[in-house]
Amino acid sequence: MEKTNNSEASRTNEGGDSSLISVIITTKNEEKNIENCLQSVKNQTFNNIELIVIDNFSEDQTVEVAKKHTSSVYLKGNERSAQRNYGAQVAKGEYLLYLDADMILSPNVLEECITKCKQTGVDALYIPERIVGKGFWIKVRDFERSFYTGTVIDAVRFVRRNLFLQIGGFDENLIGPEDWDFDRKIRVAGYTEVVDAPLYHNEGQFNMKRYLKKKSYYTPGIQKYVLKWGVEDPEIKKQVSVQYRLIKVFLEKGKWKKLLRHPIYSSAMGYLRIRVAFAYIQNR
Repeated sequence: MEKTNNSEASRTNEGGDSSLISVIITTKNEEKNIENCLQSVKNQTFNNIELIVIDNFSEDQTVEVAKKHTSSVYLKGNERSAQRNYGAQVAKGEYLLYLDADMILSPNVLEECITKCKQTGVDALYIPERIVGKGFWIKVRDFERSFYTGTVIDAVRFVRRNLFLQIGGFDENLIGPEDWDFDRKIRVAGYTEVVDAPLYHNEGQFNMKRYLKKKSYYTPGIQKYVLKWGVEDPEIKKQVSVQYRLIKVFLEKGKWKKLLRHPIYSSAMGYLRIRVAFAYIQNR
């Protein structure tokens, strides 16, 4: 658990309903995924929930599906950061959880989050992410993602609303690394921990070309993020360095044992990380 200067202020609830969790889901043309996401929120063992959907002017049936589950559906663009910030502004809860539409919560995530916050005074939480979908490469992606929980490559998803507002939410000038930027601001201002209950990220059918194209799309945003914090910043060096991203993050804290237990996934993951690294270098 990390302690920082302003944790005392972050524990003071400013306007949020005590123990109410506002779940903020950002969407755009997600009619295939949004139903499962919304239903997983409604199936939580903790039920003091405000369900908010912020839609980026979808052209399919996303809004119609969302309105079957909640009356709090808003239209806002143009990127996720602006949508999330707007969701936090209209939210009434003491706590916020932000999700993408292709994510599904395991049934006790919110109960575990609220319990940990109440018992330990923690301000924000990392939620382990499992990758689901079809095919071998999805299993490789899930294996890869398991190494990142709670590291500088991860980002908190559950946070006290007043702390969210205190740090100014997400930087709307960043596209791609806005989660990293948000996570850093949270850790400067409060306490963070990790819960055990996972969420599931449905990546569908893996497509290498589409995957690398998406990573390349985020390259300008990463460069902007690096300039914001400085190239000599210790965390920047980890987040964008080949050495940490390709090697050290998979070895630290005894995680290297997992590599030995799963040699096929480890080899495939190494190949995938190298492809991503080349895509990043080519688009710098």
